[in-house]
Amino acid sequence: NSIWVSTDHDEIEKVAKQFGAQVHRRSPEVSQDSSTSLEAIREFLNHHHEVDIVGNIQATSPCLHPSDLIKVADLIQKEGFDSVFSVVRRHQFRWSEVKKGENKMTEPQNLNPAKRYRRQDWPGELYENGSFYFAKRHLIEKGYLQGGKMAYYEMRAEHSVDIDIDIDWPIAEQRVLSFGYFGKEPLKEVKLLVCSIDGCLTNGRIYVTEDQKEMVSYDYRDIVGIDLLKKRGIEVRLISERDCSKTLSAIQLGCVAKVSATNKLQVLEDWQKDMGLSWKEVAYLGNEESDVECLKKAGMSGVPADACAVAQKAAGYICKSNGGCGAVREFAEHIFLLLEKVNSARKQ
Repeated sequence: NSIWVSTDHDEIEKVAKQFGAQVHRRSPEVSQDSSTSLEAIREFLNHHHEVDIVGNIQATSPCLHPSDLIKVADLIQKEGFDSVFSVVRRHQFRWSEVKKGENKMTEPQNLNPAKRYRRQDWPGELYENGSFYFAKRHLIEKGYLQGGKMAYYEMRAEHSVDIDIDIDWPIAEQRVLSFGYFGKEPLKEVKLLVCSIDGCLTNGRIYVTEDQKEMVSYDYRDIVGIDLLKKRGIEVRLISERDCSKTLSAIQLGCVAKVSATNKLQVLEDWQKDMGLSWKEVAYLGNEESDVECLKKAGMSGVPADACAVAQKAAGYICKSNGGCGAVREFAEHIFLLLEKVNSARKQ
């Protein structure tokens, strides 16, 4: 009936409202590093007596689909369950832990080593995946997210992403592109990539020789990335606030370029209209404050790892590579993942 974001952070509140959510400002007491979701939910209920059922959706599980939530709500509202939580089926053999110094052997927990299952012949086991917990008000007031008449909801393995540690983050990014929910509007293929030259294609440094000639460096991986994009039918165009015509001539990329651009957004809009593209078909890679409006407009936006803070905040994807050190190639791979997602959706 209502969507809320519980937070004590001004920026999170601002973004939540931009996307149509209502905001509950958490008290300092339930905003500690050690605070639990249950504590935050109970505080919320103290201020919202009209709420009978809470669906606690975990932000660390980004592959959740609305269709799953609709089915779970039906389990509570139509089938009378008091609480429903998400699980995923895993095919992992468990063994007992032997702590250092203990004089004993490990023991199998869910298998017979003499008769090991083939994975495809074993139904596996159900594990909580932390994606969501639905519960009626009376349970939560007693201090439970699970209890009463309980049911689990088994999610597909590809949708079960749980971000706990740093290494989970890049895995989640790849999984979201392949299996994430992108809304009801059909995905669009990227048809145009516009890349800022200084700080993206190059590292932004200018080397000056004794005879006053300028030199810049670039990474060959980025040139390969541009070639791969072209082979996939994606137009690549370059933009710069400087007059770097000689640099482009030396690299010989064969891309349309606009140098000495005083208004990058105007150039981007002109190209988008000339090609007859929607913004969802445009990707932009930038790194400076002058790129921010372009990053916000483009359907897919990215910045190198060393981009300025305001550009990073405006971008949808932050590369692991710095500008001039493979960021263009990395962003190209990011675009290819989206294309795979589009093709997969078409087949479905």
